[in-house]
Amino acid sequence: MTVVEDIVVKRLGLTQYVPAWHAMREFTRARSESTLDELWLLEHAPVYTIGQGGKALVPEAIRVDRGGDVTYHGPGQVVLYTLVDLARRGLKVKTFVCLLEQAVIDLIGARAERKPGAPGVYVDGAKIAALGIRVVRGRAYHGVALNVDMDLAPFSRIDPCGYPGLRVTQMKDLGFSQTPEIVGERLAELVLEKLDA
Repeated sequence: MTVVEDIVVKRLGLTQYVPAWHAMREFTRARSESTLDELWLLEHAPVYTIGQGGKALVPEAIRVDRGGDVTYHGPGQVVLYTLVDLARRGLKVKTFVCLLEQAVIDLIGARAERKPGAPGVYVDGAKIAALGIRVVRGRAYHGVALNVDMDLAPFSRIDPCGYPGLRVTQMKDLGFSQTPEIVGERLAELVLEKLDA
């Protein structure tokens, strides 16, 4: 764990999804106006999750309270949970989403882009990072999942983020050789820089 300015960064390693989700909700419910923001850097054991209003195509998908539709998490995917008091920082939800997308774009480079009306980050039309947050009383949790070096086959069982036929990609297939741990650290650094800008 490190503290940068007023943000705590926790490195949780390989973590089961449900305990992490419950811990985020509890942290958000219990925090006060003086609670430091936190970034949780981790990878998940294989799991499908589906956001509010999504329609799961796999029966084992866990319905959760984030925005977005169905996605897959697994080892080799960097997950950065952003437990941030948006109200205290004067950030609107849309601005915060753009900030997270921009951190991924800055990490990957000029090939990465946004798609209007489809949160996340794409390379040549294929999704490389999924994004979903929840905001309660001005405080955000959940965050961004970036495919680094993972088994992409489980995505074939779903319509990623609710889009039939949406291709997915990962940094390894774009020529990046860094480990998920190194990529995660850099992603956290970029988000920290943008939050403190």
